[in-house]
Amino acid sequence: MHNLDQIVQAASAAFAATDDPDALEQVKAAYLGKSGRITELLKGMAKLPPEERRAAGAAINRAKDAVESALNLRREAIREMALAARLAEEALDVTLPGRGPSRGGLHPVTRTLERIEALFRSIGFEVADGPEIEAEFQNFTALNTPEDHPARSMHDTFYLQDESGGVAEGVLLRTHTSPIQVRYMQAHVARHSGLATMPEIRVIAPGRVYRVDSDATHSPMFHQVEGLWIGENVSFADLKGVIGDFLRRFFESGDLQVRFRPSFFPFTEPSAEIDMAFMSGALKGRWLEIAGCGMVHPNVLRHVHIDPEKYTGFAFGMGPDRLTMLRYGVNDLRLFFDGDLRFLRQFV
Repeated sequence: MHNLDQIVQAASAAFAATDDPDALEQVKAAYLGKSGRITELLKGMAKLPPEERRAAGAAINRAKDAVESALNLRREAIREMALAARLAEEALDVTLPGRGPSRGGLHPVTRTLERIEALFRSIGFEVADGPEIEAEFQNFTALNTPEDHPARSMHDTFYLQDESGGVAEGVLLRTHTSPIQVRYMQAHVARHSGLATMPEIRVIAPGRVYRVDSDATHSPMFHQVEGLWIGENVSFADLKGVIGDFLRRFFESGDLQVRFRPSFFPFTEPSAEIDMAFMSGALKGRWLEIAGCGMVHPNVLRHVHIDPEKYTGFAFGMGPDRLTMLRYGVNDLRLFFDGDLRFLRQFV
């Protein structure tokens, strides 16, 4: 009996010192396995005199029950410790604020485009749209661009491939939004062909355009807004008035100057570059190129069957991406198109 008590105490101590389920099963085998201490005692009963077997068997079974009870208690304790550790690891801190839906917003370039459209609509301009995959006629020929002009080169223009993998003749990604103006003029002339006097054309053409160019101030895909006003007696003075008024309203400042520098474009004559300078702030006194413009070339009007002897007009083209950079004080155009939400969330 005294020996059995020692065995029970030793087994209970061994179980209590074990925290791993696999190690606990190994300790169990030392007492209750095929060669365990309790099992060996049960096997040895056959050697006892018959009158002692009953009492010895009862004592050994009580010891066995005590060892199994200590084993089960330790198994349960180990399970509870594992569960507690898992709960601690996966615990939710209910005191933290909830994560609600994130706040979305328009891309800064989209905001600029909408602002430009609203300002020109307020002075009677329509907003036109057209395909981004264009024909060479609308993109170049109708705009008085010579066959050997560098803009037609593969170095500047994305031409599409045909089914055989070669260059599809006359099909490209538009390099400016001027083709929208060409299509609009063609449709306008067809719509009013029976009238003695054609109604004025006042339209802007915003959209994406594509050129082989990429650096801090250029992107292979960028945005452009072009404007066109054609009618009787439309002059360069009208162009200067429209552009100057637009820039002051866009930047909400009368504290800026606008100048027109002589330039050359195949589709306008005379042509000019438009520069702007703020008279205060970080860019004070620095002239910045904003747009190109000019009076619509007579050849462009002839291509769309408008009489250049009766009608005149002006056209301009500006980069809303550049205007966005100036408005928000961003110095690298690529930031707008990298998709970094940390940057874009500043404009929400």
